[in-house]
Amino acid sequence: MLIDILLFSLGLVILIVGANWLVDGASSIASSLGVSALTIGLTVVAAGTSTPELVVNIVASVNGTSGLAMGNVLGSNIMNILLIVGIAAIISPIHVQRKTLRVEIPFTLLAAVMLLVLGAEHMLKSADSAVLSRLDGVILLIFFGIFFLYTYKTSQSDQSSQESKVRKRKPVIAILLTVAGIAGLYFGGVIIVDSATEIAGRLGVSDAIIGLTVVAIGTSLPELVTSSVAAYKGNSDIAIGNVVGSNIFNIFLVLGVSCAIRPLPFYPGALIDILVTCAASILLFLFVLVRPKQTIERTKGTVFLLIYIAYLIYLIAQV
Repeated sequence: MLIDILLFSLGLVILIVGANWLVDGASSIASSLGVSALTIGLTVVAAGTSTPELVVNIVASVNGTSGLAMGNVLGSNIMNILLIVGIAAIISPIHVQRKTLRVEIPFTLLAAVMLLVLGAEHMLKSADSAVLSRLDGVILLIFFGIFFLYTYKTSQSDQSSQESKVRKRKPVIAILLTVAGIAGLYFGGVIIVDSATEIAGRLGVSDAIIGLTVVAIGTSLPELVTSSVAAYKGNSDIAIGNVVGSNIFNIFLVLGVSCAIRPLPFYPGALIDILVTCAASILLFLFVLVRPKQTIERTKGTVFLLIYIAYLIYLIAQV
């Protein structure tokens, strides 16, 4: 058990370092090309910080640990909104652009609702054999393509975002950081999945619970660090864009790829976690709408944080 815990910790360190290198290198490349801060947050940074989830899910799908794969995505998305946005808003109020309110946040809600519809449809037919099929994976990937195309098109004319504060590096250094980051994510992901599966087996805890808690928190650390630092530096576009983009990536891309590799069965209690994901997305949308409009201030951040603590208590009670 101790060796598994040490391996899991080592995997997390490798994963986080790899994600930081990837975000650093890719953001530098994007910034050099004149991409706006919001676009970098929604795409490059969100993709980079979501890569740990993607790698962990690919390995978990190949290994057949479906509960870990789905629990990782749901746990990460819930944590992204309730914990990460909560902490970032407490550090410094987050101002949300009108375009983000009208398009990106509703797209996040759409992703969660689509997963709910797919889950409910399969579970109502047969709760014991409900799975996200390869066809479902293709549908999710198509929506990811639509979102990515939209982001690319709007980036061409987006002049309203804050100026990018990404550190620009020499092209060779940026490319090397990106490649090294991808390698770190791969090896870190393999170590995490293998050790987490062993820990779950020894404790008699389901893969889903491990995925919703330990693995989700571990793979979401890049988002936590990125959004917290961005909020501290006053870069709201990166702070909110990272979370919104990451949640869209997690459902449409990460789950889409995972299902395409191998159909993912819904674990017992998955519907409740999907409902919590939808509720968190709705709450984010409503909090941006109410006064002060388009701002998530410290009070709202505290509410997010308290809800996440209550959710964690609920998960612990399920063990």
